Amino acid sequence: MRFAFLIPPMMLLAACGQGGDKKDQPEVSINAGDGKGGVQISTGKDGSGRIKIGGEGAGIDMKLPDFANLDIEGDFDIDGVKLYPGSKVTTVNVDANARDGKDDAKVELGFTSPAAPAKAADWMAGEFAKKGVKITRTGDTLAGKSRDGDDFTIDFAPDGANAKGKVLITKS
Repeated sequence: MRFAFLIPPMMLLAACGQGGDKKDQPEVSINAGDGKGGVQISTGKDGSGRIKIGGEGAGIDMKLPDFANLDIEGDFDIDGVKLYPGSKVTTVNVDANARDGKDDAKVELGFTSPAAPAKAADWMAGEFAKKGVKITRTGDTLAGKSRDGDDFTIDFAPDGANAKGKVLITKS
């Protein structure tokens, strides 16, 4: 499973101020930490962002320059399966924590697709089958386990003639 959007905070900083269209950027929220501290990175649809780093008596809280051109759609896949063609990621929320010797992570992506829910779900189910990834389907919801052992669900719901949906990936 590729999580190219889970790049280190310094890589996100490098993407700041790159120009480009700043409207309708995905909203991104990354929260990661352990018992000693953590980092929070967030961006808005307008490309604005904040980073907070804290731990053991020190902290940083600063506004980031504009983010632009985050290619989450191009970088996201589960075992080689991307979202339905033409889909647009609208939100990314990442929560990752390491405490008491246990690592937990949850990634949630909101998206829109230019197809009805059943058509988008059919297409993705077919792509998973081509890659040999076993899934179960209940209505327009796909569920499975990646080759890395992470559980995932992909829910499709109507949005006019198109679909909106959510991908949830959990690791514990």
